[in-house]
Amino acid sequence: MPDDSYYTTVKRVLLLVLVLNLAVSLAKLLYGWYTNSLSMVSDGFHSLFDATSNVIGVVGIILASRPPDPSHPYGHSKFETFSSLGIAVLLFVTCFEILQSAWGRFLNPTVPDITILSFLVMGVTIAVNITVSWYENRKGQELGSSILISDSMHTRSDIYSSLVVIGGFVLIKLGFNLADPIISLLIVVLIARMGVKIIKQSSDVLLDRAPLSEELIREVVCQLEEVKDCHRIRSRGVASQIYVDLHITLDACYSVNQAHRIAHQAEDKLKTNIPGVKDVVVHVDPCDE
Repeated sequence: MPDDSYYTTVKRVLLLVLVLNLAVSLAKLLYGWYTNSLSMVSDGFHSLFDATSNVIGVVGIILASRPPDPSHPYGHSKFETFSSLGIAVLLFVTCFEILQSAWGRFLNPTVPDITILSFLVMGVTIAVNITVSWYENRKGQELGSSILISDSMHTRSDIYSSLVVIGGFVLIKLGFNLADPIISLLIVVLIARMGVKIIKQSSDVLLDRAPLSEELIREVVCQLEEVKDCHRIRSRGVASQIYVDLHITLDACYSVNQAHRIAHQAEDKLKTNIPGVKDVVVHVDPCDE
């Protein structure tokens, strides 16, 4: 399983992003309520759920960092993936809340008070979100963390929705008063699309979709001179914690000690050449097979 430094770094990133998301959501919510802008309030709730997802991520990482036990010999790392699914659920809850508000605004149309300050608030929050999304995604790729990558996608959806809100402000200024609830519906589509993407990625991990191609594993192992062939290759896990098992056929009949040494060389070669490989099980087939 990943070491303690991995979980400590992920928690640190999530807590930093949590503080920034709370600041962004409060700015949108307070000014949106003040100006009666449904699209801005909707976007503020979206940002607030960004912060909530950070909390879910921290809890998930704390659970995932627990060491293996007799009932969970592979550790608890999949709690990180379950947390990603929790983020997706929150995205769909956000969609439902925004749809309700938009429907009410269609039934009782009101015109929000859009000023230069409205554009300024949205511009600043977009700048913050771009920085947060870039930083979180970069750290997620570095660490191979599914929760950080999922959360950065969540934040990225906030950027898109904020840009749509600014477009709505322009339309309202031009006299199109229904732009506010219509823009809210567009935000729902963006949020739901991101939720579906997160579910797909998390499901791949939970269903043990192979993170590595058989060709890549075979290419690395067959670099050993003693290995004649490599087959029955399987891999599973997340990018930061990949498990591999395979069979190798040797080019000659070796003693048990020699075959054991070659199997360890194959294991070490995979761990050295492919980032994220944490455990390898090598089965040596008899030479006459």
